[in-house]
Amino acid sequence: MVIATALVLPVTVASAASPGRGAERRHVFASAISATAGIEPRYAASITRTQGGIPHIVGANFGDVGYGYGYAFAQDNICTMAADYVTVEGRRSFYFGPAASYQQRANGVTVSNLDSDVFWAEVRDSGIVGRLTRQRPPLGLLPGVRAVMRGYVAGYDRYLRSVGGADGITDPACHGKPWVQPITIQDAYLRLYQLVLMASSDVLMPAIAEAAPPTLTSPISAAVNVRRTATLIAEGWKRAMAGMGSNGIAVGKAGTRDHTHGLLIGNPHFPWIGTERFYDAQITIPGRLNASGASLFGVPLVLVGHNKWVAWTHTVSTAFEFTPYELSIVAGEPTEYYYDGAVMKMRPRTVTVAERVDGKVTKVSHTLWWTRYGPMITSLEGVPLPWTAATGFTFRDANATNLRVYNHFLRTDEAHSARQVLHILDKYQGIPWVNTIVADRTGHALYADIGAIPNVSNQKAHRCDTALGDATYALLGLPILDGATSGCNWGNDPDAAVPGIFGPSHEPHLFRSDYVTNANDSYWLANPSHPLTGYARIIGTEGTARSLRTRIGLIMTQDRVSGIGEQKGFTLRAMQNLFFSDRPYAGVLWRSQLVSLCKTFHAAGVIPTTSGVTPVGDACGVLTDWDLREDPDSHGAILFRRFVDNLMSGSLSTVEGDTGVALYWQHPFDVSDPVHTPYGLDVADPEVAIALGNAINDLRQADLPLDVAPGKIQGVHRAGHFIPIPGGEGDPNGEFNAIYAPWIKGKGLGDVDDGSSFVQVVTWKTGDPYPVARTILSYSESSDPTDPYYDDQTTLFARKRWIRDSFSAAAIRRNAIVPVVHLAGS
Repeated sequence: MVIATALVLPVTVASAASPGRGAERRHVFASAISATAGIEPRYAASITRTQGGIPHIVGANFGDVGYGYGYAFAQDNICTMAADYVTVEGRRSFYFGPAASYQQRANGVTVSNLDSDVFWAEVRDSGIVGRLTRQRPPLGLLPGVRAVMRGYVAGYDRYLRSVGGADGITDPACHGKPWVQPITIQDAYLRLYQLVLMASSDVLMPAIAEAAPPTLTSPISAAVNVRRTATLIAEGWKRAMAGMGSNGIAVGKAGTRDHTHGLLIGNPHFPWIGTERFYDAQITIPGRLNASGASLFGVPLVLVGHNKWVAWTHTVSTAFEFTPYELSIVAGEPTEYYYDGAVMKMRPRTVTVAERVDGKVTKVSHTLWWTRYGPMITSLEGVPLPWTAATGFTFRDANATNLRVYNHFLRTDEAHSARQVLHILDKYQGIPWVNTIVADRTGHALYADIGAIPNVSNQKAHRCDTALGDATYALLGLPILDGATSGCNWGNDPDAAVPGIFGPSHEPHLFRSDYVTNANDSYWLANPSHPLTGYARIIGTEGTARSLRTRIGLIMTQDRVSGIGEQKGFTLRAMQNLFFSDRPYAGVLWRSQLVSLCKTFHAAGVIPTTSGVTPVGDACGVLTDWDLREDPDSHGAILFRRFVDNLMSGSLSTVEGDTGVALYWQHPFDVSDPVHTPYGLDVADPEVAIALGNAINDLRQADLPLDVAPGKIQGVHRAGHFIPIPGGEGDPNGEFNAIYAPWIKGKGLGDVDDGSSFVQVVTWKTGDPYPVARTILSYSESSDPTDPYYDDQTTLFARKRWIRDSFSAAAIRRNAIVPVVHLAGS
């Protein structure tokens, strides 16, 4: 897209504080008045930054706020985002080489550049995104969404021009790189589509790109071992989705101290690296829209946040958004299959991508094969699903035709009540892979898993599942359906937004005046006083054990609502304290038995490990003295964490429930007490002692003392210094403030790369027209180490500090930390 030169005019306001390192570049705005200066600008926006570098963007219309958002966002994150636009353009092989790969951090899938390019070239050539954007609302994009996206592109490109292109970018990640280029509206829409597919087609990207029909010379594939294949798929899916997590609690007026207003905490657990980070901003169109909160990179709307009346967040759902189909292949014709007794031909889709190897550019063509359901695949979570002379696998994606989710977000940004948010959910059913949790000013709390979920009832799954599908359905709730009959097509509900998905009447939601919660288990226990039942297994489980993170969240919430051990009813401060309580529930349940077990080996001096024995040393004393927290100075927390990690490293046979709850229990799960069971550590199981021995070995091999505290090794390196990060593993340890860092054998913890990201606590006060909120973005606004907002919020997070939300115009003016930027351009 070619955009005319813009005019940038700085306006000075009082600065409350020095903006810090690198801020000088934020104050230099060269006049760039060209021959177009006398023409009325198409866009005009102001950007005021408050503590943490949070941009507050004001414009007269959606195009204007999109323009301001795109400019501010590019200032902070252009290198990270530019690399992703290369991805959705299908040009990674050209710029980065075909053999290299990248990880989709939100879903854990690693994709080669060539496979990625093949996938995205097909998306581009198919024209699907253009067709979706041209549809009439409600399925097509609302005019406001179109306008905000056009403005975003103009603002992003405006910033790139303002620094003189890639050569003017100070971030070393992309300074002077040829792949940093202006973007088009198609690029922006492709990014929106990429996010919608995150838990469906994006997961299957390698399987789609590498699918090829068997030939006469293809090796004969052995018959699929159903049980083993299903087990491996289940294990892989759980690992992939482990990076997609969150906590959300909405408290109604019966659960707050003032018994008048609602209160919400939103705590998404998402990657700290890459494009699935959050960006915190406020967008305001006076008299029309005023929403503050966070968005995933490239989306100029608030996805989790609040406005004057409503606060909302999302947590990753257990529902599947796709289903594989097993096809019966016609003998001697590997690209033909049977459907209701007739022969159907697959449709070849050939794409061409450019790749650069040793400086030489060549064009490579690749053919993908399409069925009535979708593309052929030859694996699922890396587990082979062979395309043979007799059978093959394809899949249908409920989000393949879904951009309407962005209509949902725009309308939610404007919503006035939790009840209105439910109506928006029902109308668009665009939410692709998350639950919705809402609190409002008048004290209502809403939980809902209403979105694009394949309409596969339990009855249909049992009737249509193949042998492999029976196994995956039992383990995961993922049906693999018989593709040879129309009777196994997805069902149609009269109240569904589009054919093939469940209507809202068959999807769970719950209003409460006390509270609702979700921590990535199913809908069943959004509130234990009102279990939700009777829904299809593809959405989630009922009557099964919950994860320890779900349980500790429910316990802490119910205790505060009931006044058990603390003053009754939530306040803003009480919810802030809940978030940073940093108490792993596994430690509460298991520490005493683990210490007793440890002491039985202490007399002998050694404890078993996987490979032999290791000295017990002072492990028993370390565990005894541990404060059962994961604060920076909690000596013993790392030893216990390594014990849990080693214990959980077994096979799928050692897990149950939605999120992999360990079976090493003295007392089993009791459906009549799902919040407090199972409990107790089964020390009679020899694997428990081995896990402790392995944990002791882990620390010794890394040359770490057994009482090493998290603050010594858990954190991130920023600008040459180490920032310790509080919290611990949400799953399986049961830590509400989930923080994940890879364990590197012989070295210890690597830098934190996942977990608590944008955290918001929002409520209201009688007599105050504006919400009262505290926020923190754990990894800070910017991915650019030369940016003043690269680590400022991370330093606050390390100290368990919060940012006071500036929402009203007066508060924004009062708390501005740098001069206001006024942008005008076309």
